[in-house]
Amino acid sequence: MMKLQFIDPGQLRTELRIESAVVTPDGFGGHTQTWTEWAVVFGQIEPVNAHSYFGAGQEHERVTHKVLVRFRDGLKSGMRFVTDGRHLYIVTIRDLDERGRYLLCQVREEGA
Repeated sequence: MMKLQFIDPGQLRTELRIESAVVTPDGFGGHTQTWTEWAVVFGQIEPVNAHSYFGAGQEHERVTHKVLVRFRDGLKSGMRFVTDGRHLYIVTIRDLDERGRYLLCQVREEGA
């Protein structure tokens, strides 16, 4: 097991809406995507060094922020956090100390 991390729960003070994408086929081979609110949580947003690169004919994911929230079943990459008009798309998620207390999400911020 990993070393126990001490997290001050008082630092989780930013209200975040968690949204999941709903994809609907349009009947012509394409689709439309809408976002549905899944939950509201409190978390901490921390900027990190932004990095993106192009390789093998595609752009690779970049991380712009880390978001720390209390553990929540069902939270997964492909969802997003929304706060004050900001959209933070979840790239990766990990259990911070493998004890099921907190999740550390690496996200990329993109415009509305």
